[in-house]
Amino acid sequence: MRINLKNKITFAAFAMALWFTCGVAANSKAENTPKQTLVFGVVPQQSAAKLAQQWGPLLKAWSEVTGLDIRFATARDIPTFEQRLAAGEYDLAYMNPYHFTLVNQSPGYTALARAKDKRITGIMVAKKDWQGRIEDFDNVFLAFPAPRAFAASILTQSELRQKGLSISPKYVGSHDSVYMAVAKGLYPAGGGVMRTFNSLDVSIKQQLTVIYRTNSYTPHAIAFADDLDGSTVSALQQSINVLNQHADAKAAFAKLSIKGLEPAKDSDWDDVVALDIQL
Repeated sequence: MRINLKNKITFAAFAMALWFTCGVAANSKAENTPKQTLVFGVVPQQSAAKLAQQWGPLLKAWSEVTGLDIRFATARDIPTFEQRLAAGEYDLAYMNPYHFTLVNQSPGYTALARAKDKRITGIMVAKKDWQGRIEDFDNVFLAFPAPRAFAASILTQSELRQKGLSISPKYVGSHDSVYMAVAKGLYPAGGGVMRTFNSLDVSIKQQLTVIYRTNSYTPHAIAFADDLDGSTVSALQQSINVLNQHADAKAAFAKLSIKGLEPAKDSDWDDVVALDIQL
């Protein structure tokens, strides 16, 4: 039987159009499938605007690497962040070492990553022209971010008390608020950490000097809520090395004053647990 060439061409065109239509529909469906959204909470050591500027590009890059939608979140102050963390409101969170020891078991957060090749050290800052001694701060009001700010408050106050000083803390809400209060002369000194001090606006930083450093410990944790599904956790864990090579992530790391991220495990914070902090 002979096949009409015209009919053969028409059938081929129809088949090609059908294939193309199905392909477009499949791709369209894949593109329209919503990504899983994860809320990434960041401890408010600095203003929300500054944190969003620092963390936004990194979370965008991380979203690209994992195929997830990782969204920035913070709180108006550290105590509010602590309440939300304790309530399990964040899928992922960047928290200080003491916070991690508190929420590791309840509501349940597991270590994912930490800053590469970094230790956390508390600092005390004073006005640039300060010529006194640490002992001068006995029974003097000093500025600190919040009671549970690990390095900036807990470590600094603990070590000053070990030196026999009676500390009178005034909690002003954030690291940046400490630095600004000291720069304005509202307090003779205050507690912070080098990362936030180094990220200060030059106009504020040049008015201050670091006058004391504490011992160093495992730095802030990036941890995930234990109710995250296994495939999501696996995607996050496997993405860290890829993220470190991402051009936008590298630029974000520079803003955060870190070299990148490295995988972490809960026991990395045993040095903090050993301090047996009681507040």
